[in-house]
Amino acid sequence: MAGHGEPPEGAPEGLPGGSDDEFRSVVFDESFVRAARLQEYSATERMADHERAVRHRPVWKARGHGSGGGGGHGGGGSKQALLLVLLVALAFGTALYMGVRHPYQPPPTARAGLLRMTVIPLAPEGKVPGGNPDELFRRSPAAQFATGAEGINLPAARRTTHFSEGQVVVALSTVKDYLVASSLDPAVLSGRTVRPVRALLDPDQLDQFDRSFDRPADDGRHAATGWLVRFDPAKVALAVGEQARVHGVLRIEETESNHLEVTSDHTFVYALRPAGSAAGRPQADGASLFTVRRELHFRFDREDLRMHRAELLVSYAQAGPQACSAETASHLLPVTAGQRATGERPAGTDPYARGPARAALCGALDPSVMPSPRAP
Repeated sequence: MAGHGEPPEGAPEGLPGGSDDEFRSVVFDESFVRAARLQEYSATERMADHERAVRHRPVWKARGHGSGGGGGHGGGGSKQALLLVLLVALAFGTALYMGVRHPYQPPPTARAGLLRMTVIPLAPEGKVPGGNPDELFRRSPAAQFATGAEGINLPAARRTTHFSEGQVVVALSTVKDYLVASSLDPAVLSGRTVRPVRALLDPDQLDQFDRSFDRPADDGRHAATGWLVRFDPAKVALAVGEQARVHGVLRIEETESNHLEVTSDHTFVYALRPAGSAAGRPQADGASLFTVRRELHFRFDREDLRMHRAELLVSYAQAGPQACSAETASHLLPVTAGQRATGERPAGTDPYARGPARAALCGALDPSVMPSPRAP
């Protein structure tokens, strides 16, 4: 028992049991003690048979030894937590930046371009035939044409590589609506409104459209008659009770994965009379026919299809009978029944002029398109 009462430092050298070798198996050095972090369970916890007397505690590596080690352990944990937060924030910021700057994001939708337009007057060789509108139509090439919007027929709609059948139908229907509004609406033809046409255009083209009516010019960009058909109400009016005769075709194709293009090629034949004459007499003999051939090229992106609108790329029109000298940027100016076109030639073209090229254009109206003479 004496051995058990001896101090932990061991018995003095030279005494029995005082050798270091005797306690080597039970004495622990400082490093071992520091590594063995044990915590005793409470009395309540020890009541359970399956619980051990002590539990292991996590060990944080200290910077150094000594009494200050305890504070260093807590500081190390806080710094690691802070470092983890910083890493998460850095990863989130990098992901956000790459999402904004990703080189494979789809390009922004291209803006609609300017409409290019050409309006060519067709001059008659002699007097313009006049008569009753129904009789004039029967004696003209328009005898077999349909009346009004019935002459604008939609082709069979088939899906394309990147557009569904429904989207193709929408494109064709929008073009028909544009043709009806711009070529058949009596309020548009008489110059009272342009709103039905404007409502069907891509918003990027509205500035050009408005400029064409505020300050019409024969410059290939800003002629009102490039967008629609209209007559000067001070000179002519539609024959009472008569609708235009129409014939033509529509063609559609997918030009690229983001666009559909539709081409319309239609001939419109109107019965007109001089302004203020026989206004209340539908069968008056003072009527004459006026023919407009319009070839229009439309383009649609997916947003245009969704919003039921179109981008008008090209407008090419031939209209007569008109004089070659007629200023057609604002209104079409028909030569009416019994009249002749003036002998004036188109305005001269100056090849030395700078700026946009502007050449006066005029064609001769083929006599065969005029109503045939009455049978004797």
